[in-house]
Amino acid sequence: MHTNSSDIPLSFAQLALEEALQAAIAKLGFTQPTPVQQQAIPPALAGKDLLVSAETGSGKTAAFLLPTFQNLLNKPTSLFGTRALILTPTRELASQIFQQCLQLAEFTDIKIGLITGGEDFKQQQGVLRRNADIIIATPGRLLEQIKQHSSDFTHLEVLVLDEADRMLDMGFSDDVLNIAGRCNPERQTLLFSATLTHYGVIKIADKVLKQHQVIALNTLHDGHSNIEQQIVLADDNDHKQRLLAWLLLNDSYDKALVFTNTRNKAIELESPLRNQNLRIGVLHGEMEHYERKRIMNLFREGIITILVSTDLAARGLDVKGINLVVNFDVPRNGIDYIHRIGRTGRADEQGVAIALVKSTEWNLMSGIQRFLKQAFIRRTIKELAGSYQGPKKIKSSGKAAGAKKKKEEDKKKPAEKIKIRHRDQKNIGKRRVPSAKPDTEAG
Repeated sequence: MHTNSSDIPLSFAQLALEEALQAAIAKLGFTQPTPVQQQAIPPALAGKDLLVSAETGSGKTAAFLLPTFQNLLNKPTSLFGTRALILTPTRELASQIFQQCLQLAEFTDIKIGLITGGEDFKQQQGVLRRNADIIIATPGRLLEQIKQHSSDFTHLEVLVLDEADRMLDMGFSDDVLNIAGRCNPERQTLLFSATLTHYGVIKIADKVLKQHQVIALNTLHDGHSNIEQQIVLADDNDHKQRLLAWLLLNDSYDKALVFTNTRNKAIELESPLRNQNLRIGVLHGEMEHYERKRIMNLFREGIITILVSTDLAARGLDVKGINLVVNFDVPRNGIDYIHRIGRTGRADEQGVAIALVKSTEWNLMSGIQRFLKQAFIRRTIKELAGSYQGPKKIKSSGKAAGAKKKKEEDKKKPAEKIKIRHRDQKNIGKRRVPSAKPDTEAG
């Protein structure tokens, strides 16, 4: 079932929200709901289960927070236990949702808690036992708390699974189902995913959603019309490094995000770029949580303007002002590419995504273009033009084509039978010099 367009509000004022929420919305400067908010908020307010495909940066967080807040405010309760649970794949995304929760709940009495790895376990036990209305959590740490009997979801009213496809890709499928199984079966469930083509998402949706409404705002093949996608050819990694430095020194941007496929490569790029007087930070999964948090705060505040990262930053990273994404390494597949470039061009702003491509990555990059059904702009930096200009096109002459055709025809012809004479049979197995022209059966 899909949303009727006549039910879509044109402004936040048209939504049946409490004055406290309207005041928070006004303070944040929100005026008109984004497409995902327009389509998801009315049915969510009506208590329906939803399966929504929407990319990060589309306003999806408010699309599930606002109706959740409204429904909690509408139905006060004296029952003990968490009333709404939001599961998300990474600490960074959980922290961002927590901050937006605090902003939207500013004029309400709603209590909010954050449960993620890398923070004090006993303090988080206290958060759960103090009866927070809304808990934002990563699955792994929450399950650890559940095993210590710190949580109570028997009266849960709303369960939100955010970035569900990412949670499944990270191996949280069993954890998510385990947690959902401990929640009030009469709850409302809202499942948000970047795509509905992920088999695991459909499978888990069948298990956790009741009769639900589907809202599909995007597919993996959406065009990213507000992102200019470029390719710059490179001879090797050293050439790539020089190209990257040139781009970061000469292109216009407020903040830039550089992606590598490995932690070692991200670390290797730090010193040479810093030597160019660029304000740079590095982010990867092996860093301590406090250090990752420190780097992210520096990036958000603009103290560093360039972040070199692995795919850790490809999902859930929502930082204003990123208008340049550089793929130092071509991502391993089209889905990873989509999530990387999705860090720019957000909220209808313009962005640029540049891929540095060497010869061994050409086929991978071509596959991504076919997957997206898009052709990227080929860009040359004259100051650093290399020798690699893409795969050579082999032009076949008429003579070569004719020879190829004849060869194929010869393959199709049945082999002629060779008649072995009596005197030759005696010599089978003996070494001899073959005749230039074998005797064939007479016609």
